[in-house]
Amino acid sequence: MDPHIHVAQRVVEAGAGFRSAVTSLLGVVPDTPGLVTTGCALRVPYAMTSPRPESVTCLACREHAHREYLRFADQVENLSSLPNLAISGIDSTQAAEAVARLRDLAKRFAGSD
Repeated sequence: MDPHIHVAQRVVEAGAGFRSAVTSLLGVVPDTPGLVTTGCALRVPYAMTSPRPESVTCLACREHAHREYLRFADQVENLSSLPNLAISGIDSTQAAEAVARLRDLAKRFAGSD
């Protein structure tokens, strides 16, 4: 039995925020999986994962989450800077704030202050 707390492999899609977005867009609540693949490639019970950096004890998962949040921040930044691209309901200030939050989260997973 692995005593570590992990992150889901698809860490950006894990947690309540993503589930709320899916629910508001589709009007249905996605099921919570029993087992998930983690950032370190193990399959563990969903209850042994966390989207919060302070709770994750698996070093490989922390590194995975760090990379994934930086990658997603770069994607949001690149999309928000394209001319004539309207991201529904999000202006450039909101996109910049989201990028800053994502990079801060990546930094917390890396253990950097």
